[in-house]
Amino acid sequence: MLGSKLKELRASKGLVQRQIAAELEVDTAFISKVENDEKHLSKSHLKKVAKIYKVEEKDLMVLWLADKILNAIEDEDEKQQALELALENIK
Repeated sequence: MLGSKLKELRASKGLVQRQIAAELEVDTAFISKVENDEKHLSKSHLKKVAKIYKVEEKDLMVLWLADKILNAIEDEDEKQQALELALENIK
């Protein structure tokens, strides 16, 4: 989710992965993997990315958290039930 959004934002700004990588002080391959949802950004990178793309950090944080949750439960058979229970407890 986050990777696709970041790719969309980068393209809309007319930037290349190399530019984003330089701003974050990472290599271009890392940015490629993030955009393809193969790697995940740290929170500190997320803050920088929000500034680069001039978007609200909280909007990206929602996607970041959703990816983190899905990654944590992706191989679990009871993931649907666990998410429903968690949602009940959040309310």
